[in-house]
Amino acid sequence: MAKITVVDYDPTWPAAFETLRARVWSAVGDMAIAVEHVGSTSVPGLPAKPIIDISVVVPTEEAVTVAIERLSTLGYRHLGNLGIEGRETFASPDMPPRHHLYVCPKDSLALKNHLIVREHLRTYSEAATEYGALKRRLAERFSEDIEGYTEGKSDTILGILRTHGLSKTDIETIERINRRT
Repeated sequence: MAKITVVDYDPTWPAAFETLRARVWSAVGDMAIAVEHVGSTSVPGLPAKPIIDISVVVPTEEAVTVAIERLSTLGYRHLGNLGIEGRETFASPDMPPRHHLYVCPKDSLALKNHLIVREHLRTYSEAATEYGALKRRLAERFSEDIEGYTEGKSDTILGILRTHGLSKTDIETIERINRRT
């Protein structure tokens, strides 16, 4: 397990995402709806683990299979959903910048989670500042425990999602995924 490190926002992250987006789009552009920059590196000014998170948005559950096949031609290896319905995960080819790639149907809860949190933190700078400070504290406390780090962020993320009208069932699903079992 690699050490969890949270660094200051890097203004090169959007350009790094665009480079990756163009590469991914070349394989899925005729069937995907979008390629979204998600996660903390997508929020200007927010400290983050220096890993670009990317979600390929497809129109249907059936399109996921096509996207998996197409992404394999770029060297991405499908890892399954890793316990999160509506989000297929990929091992990235050994190429910079370091990134995580996901494929999500447009109506998936996993995608809603990513987009709501991203937009909230982009809109409310005070919330982003508080979240960044929390991430730094958690990275120190759980430097080699990704589950502890993730669980430590859960209350904040769930609070954001509640303010944006997710159903009780959706909140419970996300909480179950983010909490240690």
